[in-house]
Amino acid sequence: MTPAEPEGADREAGAEPAARTRPGRLVWPAAGAVVLALLFAGWATVTALGRDAGRPAAAVPGDGSADAGFARDMSVHHQQAVEMSFIVRDRTRDEEVRRLAYDIANTQANQRGMMLGWLDLWGLPKTAPDREPMAWMARGHGTDPGGAYGGGHGDAHGGGAHSGPAATAGGALMPGMATKAELERLRSASGVAAEVLYLQLMTDHHEGGVAMAQGCADACRVGVQRSLAQGMVDAQRSEIGLMADLLAKRGAKPRG
Repeated sequence: MTPAEPEGADREAGAEPAARTRPGRLVWPAAGAVVLALLFAGWATVTALGRDAGRPAAAVPGDGSADAGFARDMSVHHQQAVEMSFIVRDRTRDEEVRRLAYDIANTQANQRGMMLGWLDLWGLPKTAPDREPMAWMARGHGTDPGGAYGGGHGDAHGGGAHSGPAATAGGALMPGMATKAELERLRSASGVAAEVLYLQLMTDHHEGGVAMAQGCADACRVGVQRSLAQGMVDAQRSEIGLMADLLAKRGAKPRG
């Protein structure tokens, strides 16, 4: 948890934080506070998963499973959302947009810490450079024999893989993610222009994130991760509606 939001990290996985600060000023966590939040998230994850230690052990996800693929890909996806939120923090003084950006950064930084903690707990690498992003979705959600559970290492590129990432444009790594050029535009914008671009980029980002999270909610086998994914779906759909309202107030609309 961060000093600015002492209750934020204790909410249910995927739930929206309160993110209330003193009027007129939005307090953002320092780098050290973010590190502490991620450490806490990892500790909380291990503690939660360890509560059932006396029960029969569940199968550990394999390297090619939907669980592992989702944890890796959504960690990357979340990192960009955090980055964009910190960029807009410095490009506008609008309290409404800054509060939304804080909520997104705080929520997704903590969720990212949980997912990376699960990969550690499962003894799996946090990155898989030999696998296409989101290929676990194109393979029928990671249910291919030998690649899912029980430690197998199935082919990440088989069965018509990569149909999801093929929809990306302009060099985006995964659907919904901003390109380098778009991030540079956000860094260069200010005021209402920065607010509108951030809200449009984050709407696209959330739409891609919702599709990926729904894939895990449908196919992942670790219960706590399915719950986290469903929480992401619900929260980000709500935020998409909020961002549409904020865009309308600025005479703009989502790009899609």
